Amino acid sequence: MARRAGNQRMKVLKFGGTSVGSIKAIESVLGIVQDNLQRGEKIAVVFSAMGGFTNQLLEMGNRAARNEDYRDVLKKASDRHLEVINHFIGPRFRSRVIADVMTLFNELEDLLRGVSLIREISPRTSDLLVSFGERLSTTLVTEILKDRGVDCAFLDARKVIKTNAHFQQAEVNFELTNHLIQHHFAKTKSLQLITGFIGSTEDGITTTLGRGGSDYTGSIFGSALNASVIEIWTDVPGMMTSDPRKVRNAFTIPVVSYAEAMELTHFGAKVIYPPSLTPAFKANIPIKVLNTFDPAHPGTIVTRQAPRHEYIITGISSIDNLALVNLQGSGMIGVAGVSAKLFTVLARYDISVILISQASSEHSICFAIDPKYSEKVREVIETEFSNELRTGDLEGVEIQEELSVIAIVGEGMRRHTGVSGRLFSVLGKNGINIVATAQGSSELNISVVIERKDLSKALNVIHESFFADQVKTLNLFLVGSGLIGKALIRQLEQQEHYLRKYKNLKVRFIGVTNSRKMLFDEGGISKEHWQERLDTEGQQADLGYFVEKVKSLNLPNSIFVDCTANKPIVDYYEGILEASVSIVTPNKTANAAPYDEYARRHRMALKKGVKFLYETNVGAGLPVINTIQGLIASGDRFQKIEGVFSGTLSFIFNTFRPGLRFAEVVREAKAKGYTEPDPRDDLSGQDVARKILILAREIGLELDFEDVEITPLLPENCQQAPTVDAFFGELEKSNAVFEKWVNDADAKGEKLRYVATLENGKIQIGLKSVGADHPLYPLEGADNIISFTTKRYHDRPLVIKGPGAGAEVTASGVFADIVSIGSYLS
Repeated sequence: MARRAGNQRMKVLKFGGTSVGSIKAIESVLGIVQDNLQRGEKIAVVFSAMGGFTNQLLEMGNRAARNEDYRDVLKKASDRHLEVINHFIGPRFRSRVIADVMTLFNELEDLLRGVSLIREISPRTSDLLVSFGERLSTTLVTEILKDRGVDCAFLDARKVIKTNAHFQQAEVNFELTNHLIQHHFAKTKSLQLITGFIGSTEDGITTTLGRGGSDYTGSIFGSALNASVIEIWTDVPGMMTSDPRKVRNAFTIPVVSYAEAMELTHFGAKVIYPPSLTPAFKANIPIKVLNTFDPAHPGTIVTRQAPRHEYIITGISSIDNLALVNLQGSGMIGVAGVSAKLFTVLARYDISVILISQASSEHSICFAIDPKYSEKVREVIETEFSNELRTGDLEGVEIQEELSVIAIVGEGMRRHTGVSGRLFSVLGKNGINIVATAQGSSELNISVVIERKDLSKALNVIHESFFADQVKTLNLFLVGSGLIGKALIRQLEQQEHYLRKYKNLKVRFIGVTNSRKMLFDEGGISKEHWQERLDTEGQQADLGYFVEKVKSLNLPNSIFVDCTANKPIVDYYEGILEASVSIVTPNKTANAAPYDEYARRHRMALKKGVKFLYETNVGAGLPVINTIQGLIASGDRFQKIEGVFSGTLSFIFNTFRPGLRFAEVVREAKAKGYTEPDPRDDLSGQDVARKILILAREIGLELDFEDVEITPLLPENCQQAPTVDAFFGELEKSNAVFEKWVNDADAKGEKLRYVATLENGKIQIGLKSVGADHPLYPLEGADNIISFTTKRYHDRPLVIKGPGAGAEVTASGVFADIVSIGSYLS
């Protein structure tokens, strides 16, 4: 085999279309080439056409074949090439280079004129047409390097790459091609700048090498010259763990095996096209994928055998748009040759199958295709299997569109159990339905077909699950930036480090709205400066739009946090849950709504595999709901729930004692901010009724608000007073009623408590006098206290006591619910 002078092996560099697509890009290419030369490297360089120019050539050819005007596209293309000449080539050689390039454009125009005359463009003519792309780009770079004093020469690959006459996908005659390449390089010392993508027949007719043709050119030369490495220079820093346009945290894979590269690129990773690199693979030549615009980045090395990766999988790839064809019927069971016939027919019509999945019962088979072939496939199957369809052995052809396929790839999967389970679990927890799945026996690839709308979400949750060092990102949407909302954001900011270090959680704040403004930022809103951004950047608030935006963003691990007491917002809950978004809220409205609505929302959360958490509905930050759920899950059964559920009423009756007027105590509570603006809202017991109703439903009782029996606390005259001031006047007039309550209790050594009781399926609410042996007796200030009597806690009830209101404790309860969702996703 021919060698360069000395023992140093050749390096082959291939630059893609984006690398020669602009003046800035060409500057980078020149720097890379000259840097190699200065280091004494022996190199040969292959070039693609300028980015987008091949498509322009095809467009011009199609226009010409339709006898349409193509000259505007031709003019734009020539101007683009002349712009490069004027920028790079000095006055001494500029006229000559312009003349050479315009000669090529004149040849191109003559060809297009001929196509226009015969109104037809054959595959042979198309190959000649697109060859102008690589011929022009390589000519430009050659002349620029010559102008800079580099000893280099233009090599038209058609002289040395010989193929058959299968135009647009020509097959290489490697024996002859290798000989010609080796002979050519043996007699030249100049740097060879080579046209990618093209070859010729032995008769000299131009051919092209098909998809990945310029990579193929690099591989052919690398193999023929026994290169030490083939460098593929493109616009990304190597092969990535996933598509960086869809997955924000995607990163470069340092090393992949040939097999892994094959799998990743089959499912959409466009960086390289491994089949075109087969000659290099066979010669065991490593491939480096590097970034023209960041040449210092190490990129990716593709080798025969990659070392063990840090992660279980190597990468995630996807195809955005596909259709799934399903063929089923009892006539397929146990009948040999059905699959063979099906795929033979599809091959005959050049229909490529992306993925195949068959039920073990042989009752059905499904396969994925490009959607543009959907109707053709239906027509072909209905024709070729007409007898089976007529007799009912096959039930028909079902084609489902708007789908995507995701493949997780990696040789490390062979050494780990549970990879499939982990994949399906993380998709399920994010409400992503799997339409079909396939796994090769090599355990190198697991593929799932999902709905297209869920693609970005699925890629992100899978990437996070397998690559993010187990740190889960929760995407938060907050409605209500009042006292509770502000306290929650503050707590999230303060605990950010703790959550990451000890809970493996990152909470990303994506959207916020109040009654005036709303703000979204998919990249995350700073928890420190959110208020400033909301005030300055926020748009007019629109709750319906906010909810639709949450759904349409379709972010993984999304949580909708409702920190309001807003009733209309609850109407959106079911749709939010249906969109696979979890809900956390202190808003009692949803769980105290009519039972049918309550049950429907909870069924939806269960169906979609998301969380609907509302610990703060009853006791603010007190662990009331979680305690009930834990006891029931462990098999305990409730006999009685009794408690003081109102911080306002707790304060009033802890303060009220003989010698004080009841109106005076209520005024004090109002002044301290414990009551609503109209204290009757608290004294009516309605809020207490909602809380005990929620607990009744938690233990399985199908009760409605009408089933709650409330003994009125206020005399009729107080309830009917037209204003708050009038109410306090009536309260003064009725003082004897309240005075009797407190004096009677005090005489017995008891205390007054406003109690809600759930027992024997009935709820009763009213004022009680309780003694020192009663669990509700030791109550202070504005605390809540709840007593649970169960099968296990029978003789001594389980008591939960503490602050049952306040922004900080309520926010802490919301915070705890958010963290619990993070634990569920782990």
